[in-house]
Amino acid sequence: MIRVLLADDEAMIRAGVRAILASDPGIEVVAEAANGREAVEGVHQHRPDVALLDIQMPAVDGLTTAAEIHRTRPGTGVIMLTTFGEDEFIARALHEGADGFLLKSDDPDDLKAGVRAVAGGGAYLSPRVAARVIAGLRAGRMGAGTPSRHPVDQLTDREREVLVLLGSGMSNGQIARRLHLVEGTVKAHVSTILSRLGVRNRVQAAIVAHEAGLVDGLA
Repeated sequence: MIRVLLADDEAMIRAGVRAILASDPGIEVVAEAANGREAVEGVHQHRPDVALLDIQMPAVDGLTTAAEIHRTRPGTGVIMLTTFGEDEFIARALHEGADGFLLKSDDPDDLKAGVRAVAGGGAYLSPRVAARVIAGLRAGRMGAGTPSRHPVDQLTDREREVLVLLGSGMSNGQIARRLHLVEGTVKAHVSTILSRLGVRNRVQAAIVAHEAGLVDGLA
């Protein structure tokens, strides 16, 4: 069972999100919070697998809350759930190490898919957010504050190949088929890549790949 903490200052929004998640028998909302301070306390008390955080909350905003959760409870994945899809919010969220970013107007299935992906140690951007990130990277708008400072020349040739395909949006299974590897080997490469680049998740690694120019012209 995937355990989720839900933080939003609007009770009606919390009720709606809780209802969506309740439709999945493998997901359980174990705690709710109306602000960032309550969210941090709830994470330490209930130890959820995933924290769903609104960006704009009173007392402590969602981005600050995400950073605090990652600092003090790194085992909990963080998904930003917001009405705001501007590049600035997305870039800041990814810089703070958010494992997922969804809009409140996204399809309910995206919400459940995101929770499952992040609980499994992956990262998730809803299709509309992913499109903005890719467009922003290509236009150079998403670079500020992202971990481009981490070099890629320390990677082996195979790790660089995996990073390029990861940056193009491929899953581990797709990368495995493309490079004729078993999926477990790809997963191990991804883990090593994240460690060597000093990034938290696949999203940040993909940003590194784009900013290093590795993905340009990939067929």
